[in-house]
Amino acid sequence: MDCDGEFEQFVKTMSILEGKLGAMMLQFPYFNTGLTPVQFLSRLKAFLKKMPSGYKLAVEIRNKQWLNDRLADLLREHNVALVLADRKWMPMPNEIAEAFDPITTDWTYIRWLGDRKSIEQITKTWDRSVVDRTHKLSSWVDYCEQVQRRGVTIFAYANNHFGGHAPTTVRQFRQLWSAKGLPALPEPRRIQRETSLSLFDEPV
Repeated sequence: MDCDGEFEQFVKTMSILEGKLGAMMLQFPYFNTGLTPVQFLSRLKAFLKKMPSGYKLAVEIRNKQWLNDRLADLLREHNVALVLADRKWMPMPNEIAEAFDPITTDWTYIRWLGDRKSIEQITKTWDRSVVDRTHKLSSWVDYCEQVQRRGVTIFAYANNHFGGHAPTTVRQFRQLWSAKGLPALPEPRRIQRETSLSLFDEPV
C-alpha cells in the first residue's frame, strides 16, 4: 500500500515536538498469516530508505520467529533500534543475544509490557502494583547496566499491564538500580500540577 503521504504528514506532525521528541516506534502485529519474514524485511527495507535523517526510529516485532540476524543487520544499517519488549511469549534480551546482538544502534528502546490477559483477570483499575515483578526488574537492571557500559542510551517505558501500575514499576526499577550501587539515574522532570502545562510548554 502506498502510504508515503500519510507517513510524511506523521513525521511532519512529530517534528513539532522538537526537543521533546524521543523515539518514534513502529509496532507490528504477530503476522501469523499472509506475510513471510522475507517479504516483511523487503518491505521494511524499502520503508526505512524513506525515513528522513535526524529522527530516532524503533521497530517492535511481536513474533519471536522473526527475530534474527538479518533483521538486526537491516536495522543496524539504518541506525534503527530493535524494541526489547518484556512480554510473556517474547525472549528476553540475553536470550536474543545468544543468536545476535539486539543492540542495533547507539540507543535502545525497552518496553515493560507484561501480560494483558493475565493481569486483567486480577485488576483493571491500574492504581497499584498487583504482581510482584522484583525478580524480572532485577534482571532488567543487570541488562541495562551492561548496555549502559557500552555507551548506549536507554529509553525505557512501563505499561500498567506489567505489574498493575506503571509509575510503581518505574520507581521500583530505580530503587533496584540504586540498591546495586550503580551510578545515579537522571531524576525525572517534575511538573507542578498548578502550572497546567501543555505538551508543548517548557516547565519553569
